[in-house]
Amino acid sequence: MDISSVSISSGQIDSTEGLPIRYDLYTPISRNGLSFPVILFLHGFKGFKDWGPFPDVCEEMARAGFGVVAMNFSLNGIGDNKTEFTELELFERETISQDLDDIGSIIDALQNGEITDNHSNLNTDVIGLIGHSRGGHTAITAAVEYAPVQCLVTCSAVADYRDRWTDSMKKDWKDNGYTEIENSRTGQKMKVGKVVYDDYINNSERVNAYERVKELRIPTLFIHGRKDETVPATDSEKLHIECDARDKELRLVANGTHTYGTAHPFEDQDFPKPFAEVLDWTEGWFVEHIG
Repeated sequence: MDISSVSISSGQIDSTEGLPIRYDLYTPISRNGLSFPVILFLHGFKGFKDWGPFPDVCEEMARAGFGVVAMNFSLNGIGDNKTEFTELELFERETISQDLDDIGSIIDALQNGEITDNHSNLNTDVIGLIGHSRGGHTAITAAVEYAPVQCLVTCSAVADYRDRWTDSMKKDWKDNGYTEIENSRTGQKMKVGKVVYDDYINNSERVNAYERVKELRIPTLFIHGRKDETVPATDSEKLHIECDARDKELRLVANGTHTYGTAHPFEDQDFPKPFAEVLDWTEGWFVEHIG
């Protein structure tokens, strides 16, 4: 389906903590009574819905015949300024449990009509998820947890955070209650609190993608760049092996980096070839299974 016009609107709903979950809703403009499935777009660690080409991706998917909700997790550290980390005290305690709760809040808001658009009819009983990096990890757990989710695509997904946390990070958490990472784009020192580590360890049955992927039964596509410098492609290979869905695929992008040749800000006219490949595969997967 090729939709000529797309409506873009923005809003926010409350998280379970009463914090804003900011979102953008992309909907096909249609007057012929068609009903469109919904896709939720999940950013990764140190990411946000307006990063690089993400808005362009959401618009492209809306043109393919989907309502698309791009959301900022309530604790991701982005406030009213769409592209700057101004709420680092929230980022410090961004747990996967809260990210999961945020996804549930968005799904509830879609189904009760709080998130809607008068340009098109959204079928909120049929939801797909796409997540990048940590967002891919979280998308796996959400797909198991929330029944309306009927299709999944992960890009550069982390399999298990226990493999990523170094001994020095664990020592920082024990000694200081936090560890520090640097945002290479902004130069900011960003604290990650011990609560993030504790949440993952104590709630592993809920939040660990490597364990929960074994419960997946919906069509699932794992995409990963062979040249990913941040999360090795073996993470997606492991997830694909453990996934118990009948319809599952693993696709590796020959020259794909962690962000498939894109960066923030993204001002190019065309997507880099690896990124365009990812978008084509993603659209095709959703069209085939829930379109």
